[in-house]
Amino acid sequence: MGLEEYTEFLKKMSELILNEMPKADYSSIFNDFVESEFFLIDGDSLLVMCTCEKSLKQGQELHFFYLVERYLVDIINKGGQFAIVFFKDAEYAYFNFPELLSLRTALILHLQHNNTIDVRTTFSGCLSQEWETFLKESCPYFLIVADEGKNHLQTQLFNFLIIQSWAMKVNAVLSSGQTSDILRLYAYFMPSKHNNRVFFKENKQQIENAYKALIKQLKEYKVFAFDPLFGNLIWDNMMEEARETISLLKQLWQEGSDIRRVLCVTSCSLSLRMYHRLLENRRKTTSGEETNIQQGESDCLSLQEMEDLCKLHCLSVVFLLHLPLSQRARIRFTNSCWIKDIQAFLKMKKWCEHFLLSNIDTFEFLNLNLIHVCDLSDELLLKNIAFYYENENIQGLHLSLGNVITKDYEYLWNAVSKLVRKFDVGQPFPLRTTKLNFLKNNPLPIEDTSKEKMPSLGFIPMSSEVIDKFAGDILKDLPFLKRDDPLVTALVKHKEFDELMHWHSRRPLSDDYDRTKCQFDEKSRDPYVLRSVQKYHVFQRFYGNSLESITPRIIVTQNIKPKKNFSEPKNKKANETKAEIITRENKKRLFAKKEQKEEEKWNVLSFHIEEKMKENLNNGIQNLEDFLKSCKSNSVKHQVEMTGLTACLKAWKEHCRSQGKGESTKDLSIAIQMMKRIHSLMEKYPELLQAADQQLIARCLKYLGFDDLASSLYPTKVAGDDMKEKKRNKYSVGIGPVRFQLQYMGHYLIRDERKDPDPRVQDFIPDTWQRELLDVVDNNESAVIVAPTSSGKTYVSYYCMEKVLKESNEGVVVYVAPTKALVNQVAATVQNRYTKTMPDGECLCGVFTRDYRHDALNCQVLITVPACLEILLLAPHRQKWVKRIRYVIFDEVHCLGGEIGAEIWEHLLVMIRCPFLALSATISNPEHLTEWLQSVKRYWKQADSEIEQNIAARRSAGSRANHHKDNSQRKQSYKVRLVLYGERYNDLEKHICSIQQDDIHFEHFHPCAVLTTDHIKRYGFPSDLILSPRETIQLYDTMFECWEDWPRAQELCPENFIHFKNKVVIKKMDVRKYEESLKAELTNWIKNGSVEEAKMVLKNLSPDLAVSSENMTQMFPLLVEKLRQMEKLPALFFLFKLGDVENRAKSVSTSLKEKQKRERPPKADKEAHDMANKLRKVKKSIEKQKIMDEKSQKKPRKMDKSLICEAEHDNLLKNLEKNLEIPQEYTYANQKAVGAEMLQMVFDRVKFTRKGPELKDLAERGVGYHHSALNFKEKQLVEILFRKGFVRVVTATGTLALGINMPCKSVVFAQNSIYLDALNYRQMSGRAGRRGQDLMGDVYFFDIPLPKIEKLIKSNVPELRGQFPFSITFVLRLMLLASKGDDPEDAKAKVLSVLKHSLLSFKQPRTVEMLKLYFLFSLQLLVKEGYLDQEGNPMGFAGLVSHLHYHEPSNFVFVSFLISGLFHKLCQPTHKGSKHFSQDVMEKLVLVLANLFGRKYFPAKFQDATVKFYQSKVFLKDLPEDFGAALHKYNMTVKKDFASFLLIVSKLADMKQEYQLPLSKISFTGQECEDSQLVSHLMSCKEGRRAISPFVCLSGNSDGDLLQLETSDHVILRTVGISHAQAPLLWPQRYDSQGRRMPLNAYALDFYKHGSLLGLVQDNRMNESEAYRLLKDFSLTVKSIRRKCEVVNRDLVIHFGRSVKTLGRRLEV
Repeated sequence: MGLEEYTEFLKKMSELILNEMPKADYSSIFNDFVESEFFLIDGDSLLVMCTCEKSLKQGQELHFFYLVERYLVDIINKGGQFAIVFFKDAEYAYFNFPELLSLRTALILHLQHNNTIDVRTTFSGCLSQEWETFLKESCPYFLIVADEGKNHLQTQLFNFLIIQSWAMKVNAVLSSGQTSDILRLYAYFMPSKHNNRVFFKENKQQIENAYKALIKQLKEYKVFAFDPLFGNLIWDNMMEEARETISLLKQLWQEGSDIRRVLCVTSCSLSLRMYHRLLENRRKTTSGEETNIQQGESDCLSLQEMEDLCKLHCLSVVFLLHLPLSQRARIRFTNSCWIKDIQAFLKMKKWCEHFLLSNIDTFEFLNLNLIHVCDLSDELLLKNIAFYYENENIQGLHLSLGNVITKDYEYLWNAVSKLVRKFDVGQPFPLRTTKLNFLKNNPLPIEDTSKEKMPSLGFIPMSSEVIDKFAGDILKDLPFLKRDDPLVTALVKHKEFDELMHWHSRRPLSDDYDRTKCQFDEKSRDPYVLRSVQKYHVFQRFYGNSLESITPRIIVTQNIKPKKNFSEPKNKKANETKAEIITRENKKRLFAKKEQKEEEKWNVLSFHIEEKMKENLNNGIQNLEDFLKSCKSNSVKHQVEMTGLTACLKAWKEHCRSQGKGESTKDLSIAIQMMKRIHSLMEKYPELLQAADQQLIARCLKYLGFDDLASSLYPTKVAGDDMKEKKRNKYSVGIGPVRFQLQYMGHYLIRDERKDPDPRVQDFIPDTWQRELLDVVDNNESAVIVAPTSSGKTYVSYYCMEKVLKESNEGVVVYVAPTKALVNQVAATVQNRYTKTMPDGECLCGVFTRDYRHDALNCQVLITVPACLEILLLAPHRQKWVKRIRYVIFDEVHCLGGEIGAEIWEHLLVMIRCPFLALSATISNPEHLTEWLQSVKRYWKQADSEIEQNIAARRSAGSRANHHKDNSQRKQSYKVRLVLYGERYNDLEKHICSIQQDDIHFEHFHPCAVLTTDHIKRYGFPSDLILSPRETIQLYDTMFECWEDWPRAQELCPENFIHFKNKVVIKKMDVRKYEESLKAELTNWIKNGSVEEAKMVLKNLSPDLAVSSENMTQMFPLLVEKLRQMEKLPALFFLFKLGDVENRAKSVSTSLKEKQKRERPPKADKEAHDMANKLRKVKKSIEKQKIMDEKSQKKPRKMDKSLICEAEHDNLLKNLEKNLEIPQEYTYANQKAVGAEMLQMVFDRVKFTRKGPELKDLAERGVGYHHSALNFKEKQLVEILFRKGFVRVVTATGTLALGINMPCKSVVFAQNSIYLDALNYRQMSGRAGRRGQDLMGDVYFFDIPLPKIEKLIKSNVPELRGQFPFSITFVLRLMLLASKGDDPEDAKAKVLSVLKHSLLSFKQPRTVEMLKLYFLFSLQLLVKEGYLDQEGNPMGFAGLVSHLHYHEPSNFVFVSFLISGLFHKLCQPTHKGSKHFSQDVMEKLVLVLANLFGRKYFPAKFQDATVKFYQSKVFLKDLPEDFGAALHKYNMTVKKDFASFLLIVSKLADMKQEYQLPLSKISFTGQECEDSQLVSHLMSCKEGRRAISPFVCLSGNSDGDLLQLETSDHVILRTVGISHAQAPLLWPQRYDSQGRRMPLNAYALDFYKHGSLLGLVQDNRMNESEAYRLLKDFSLTVKSIRRKCEVVNRDLVIHFGRSVKTLGRRLEV
């Protein structure tokens, strides 16, 4: 069947892909791995993407290879780990494009021979069996593929590849529409979904048949393309002709040669022979008469003319051989095109090149050099040569070629002549023997790009202290304009900007802080407001109590006392005063009284607990341990433990005696409890142990079979010593004491903890590293603290707060958290922990987020997010408050390397002058971070010293200036300490979930299974790859099995290990030493030649898993149920898509409801219905009776009747509630965990929120979900109920991993994603294991590929690297602070600190200079646009622009519209004096705002989908014409300035690297050819090519192209580190890499019109929660614009107000 038979099916397949495109996530395709996950790049998609690059001209091969390599090196620099795949079948798609066919062949050769990239070319097609096997074995995470090819047939090939990838659970990433920044690459990510896999499975046969038909048609195209050129020669004949040509060359050239020479002579000779044959065949078919072949036919060009063309080609290749890139980049640009008549020969020549390159293996005899396979031809050069000989040479311009070029050209042409053989091709000279012009006539054939008008390179003179101090050293080298230059005199003169007064109306103007919504009016005396405040504080304390159950501490301000040295030993009785002696004696008596009280308590409970232990040992032991937790007396605890030990021994003996003869398996839980008691007694109460106690312990050890330990503990003979062997075996556990403890008691092993209390800490005894943190705070030092999750690093934050609270009522601690959820949590914790009587108008704790603020500037502990603290630090008139800051605590400081807002963390760290604490669990280069921060502190030490000197100088001069110096500030240290701690409190064990026979099975996953011998050899064991004791024993056993003659087997046997020898109590640290010894031994195996044995160990540790093709989504409720059965709840289930987070939680609840419905008694529903009806009637009767009673006086009988009715009502209500209540087996909720009143209070808070009712319904089943699109009340519901233990199943996104206190027993990774990276894995898995509740945490992998699991466990966390630190708006905000700060010296010091201390430029002098130039460029743009004057003072609309800093470049565009009067013109009421605006005007305004602030793109291909939209327009229209024209004008102004900046910054480029291909490092440098007049003539464009890559110049591009719209970043010199992202440009249209327009999603305008979130889900293809979040952001932006514009235009405000109200009202629906 032909392809037309499958047209409908292919259309269906295409529509399936098109429908998935708008749902694709636009995100970073490889996140925070040191190396990315393994992925694939389709080679043909790469070729299509690069050949469609706008700057590339056809035939410029070296430019093409530069684009390929620049793309690939960008991926590699970001950690990309990939293979490139070229399918054999894909070659057929190029038969209509022979120029691309030869280019494809050259690309494959180049990637294979000149790079270390993994290139796969053996697969026939994407439906082949070998391809499927490869995907199964390599498990790539995604495939980068194009969505559109060079024609519709190639597009279908790409569609087949996408569909097949999805079927194999490989995600698709579109090659089009990608963007890149310093650290990440963003692309459209289309995941493999179950319905897509089902489509493939159901249509597999049809897909295969359609694919075969497509390939058949493509092969037929080969005939159509091939026959007109090669006549009766078939494909195989041509291949043979190519081989024959190569064999002829073998006779000519014996020595090695360059591919360019070889391909030049072979392709020219083969092409001429083929053309000769073509002419001969035509002659024979048209006439039998003999004619001169050299003359040719009238309708076909002569052979001699083609010989001339080949001569020109040979000369161009000689130019390639001898000219360096620096010279070639100066080539003239010609607009001329080839005439139509030679197109056939050019195609023939490209075919010949393909045949020759395809037979490259036969060139082996030549010792062929393939380095320059990337530079085989240069069409622009060939056209220039042709133009010279056709025009300039004829007109009398005779230029010499030069000796070297002449000689080499003759050598090549003579070789061609010898290879042709059958006819004479003429002498090398003259080059042109015919008169035909190969190029079309063109009025302007040569374009002089060097004369394109470029912006003036002069800088507008500026004078500012900040500029001089930061960039003064480079100013002398820059060209400055004179004061009378037109550019300078034409500058806009606005009034000076003052943030306190509006520039135009002089009305008071608020700043960003004031414009943030205040939760409560802090000064209001309104009773309603006061009640609301009271309710807020009550709930905060309740919320805080759910986080930690501690008694609030009353803080009293104290005088600062001198620091005590806590390390000095105390001599208690030396020099005691009488008062101290009395105090000591009183304490002693009090202690004795407490001891007596505890003993009495135990005497009362002991009998009950002993009886419990006799009935059921485990339940009794639980009661015993509960008592131990509450007991404060060590002597009583000792008695309790001895009682427990006696009971355990008795139970063990009874258990062993009760075993039958055939039973060999003992219940080791009793033995474990016995050893736990022994551990506790010997470690915690050694000084209380008597001889009888030791004897009992020794006896217990004997009964367990640990004779040697018993003897070492109590050498004297004890009862039980004379046990017979048979009897001993009956009681023994059957294994050695060390193995028993490691294998069965691993998580119970005692951790090494200090026993000496620290007087600074009341609640617990801190470890050594925690004491170091306390010392840091006591010394006013700064610290970077890296310690695992749940290790106790956060305590120092609260110690720091307490210290500042005690010092005074003035000092402020700022706690910076990455998310609003964490802000709310910390605020509640602080309010629950501390109580302090504050002066009027002041409070203890405040909150400031973008959504709301509460007591932010009148508190002592401010909890905020980075962006909001940045607002305060940069606010010129908030400096008085900033000076009150004593400490800043940065929680989760690794966000410094995050995707969004990372540069803000950087700004904060360098702007604060007080000490700080930077906390994180995951930083891989903390030393580098600490070194950078120490350099910042050194700057502040010097800056503070200079400010003090200036104050002293003013004081001595009699100045009355404010020179108050804060005592606390003076005492601060400038030292930055690094505190590292690597030990987790709980062990973590990993498990993989697999589906077998419709059931879920769990396989324990040994961490060493992720390693390979190569990895261990190169990197060693990852530092955080920690084994549990059980896994350590497993590693030893596997090593023992795999190497029978292992020399150190006995030495490393657990029973013989030196740190375990004769130890009754094995500690966690002992096991860690054993683990390290085994790791070191395995490493030695690899280094010393026992690699095969080591490989066997790693292989045997790996689980044997079957790959499942089940719909894992449907199995999710079963997974939760299995975890419940295994007692592994509460659990957190991490997913990465908002929709899936909600749907999985709902699926669990639905499953429970359906189960209840199935198993509910048949009559239960009817009974409930009857009771409800009866209840209604009784209630009605009671109400009726009340009315009658009110009218008439009650009689006793009526009163009795009323009481009976009420009793009946209560009874019915009780029975109905019992009928409707959810039985325990149908809910995961622990209904005893939370009281009804508390539960109702939590539910009432979300009664009117968007997701509240749904979350309440889920919570009743013990299920919840948590993600960023929930509001804070909804999040708090889930957090509180989970922590309290009511909700035990929560699905969540990664936001929950950022510091939120939600510890659990198990963590489940239930969805693979780009965002599941090494960093997030560690953050999320760290939640498993509740300190104080779980001694071990479990991590489960569900539906995560094994290679991904291995990478997660073994990959290091990526190093923190700096982002680009500035934006234009940020520079404006800095200048605003420097100019208007209340304390000018302090303000300028802060600004200079930010400018000088970028993490990106730390120890990078070239980057420092580039940032200085960028700073100057920013200032120039701000001056030209009228936001700064020449002294650096803000003016005009500087406040509005800086207020909208979140939205650069839209903020600049918005203000430009405002200044030009477009909004005033638009916002005209329906008639004069009216406040009403037409709906058309309303929609037009929202259209403009959506184009500025609601930009979300669709993939370009989605426009081809034939989809019906029901409510939305979906695609956003362009800006109105007048707004569009204003935007174009703005863009061109900025573009000119940016181009000028690039010209200046180009001097920083590393030209050695610029003349190399980025990846292969092939260099195109060398001596310039100076003896050739023709070369000098053709390469004459010396100007206008400074700021762009020399490779890009080969296509005739020049600096002038930097002014073009949407110029690619590939054009710019790559070593200057600048991209277009650094210019505040807002393109009205965005085009993808294939030149197609990417439409904007009209979600904001559509929602404004129809107000339906469902409409956005259905038509705009958005997830509901994502749509809600985007709309909320859009609404917030419009509100902030409205507030800022209040003094600009009244009509505008009214209009904004109406649109905002409408949006807000619809958002609440």
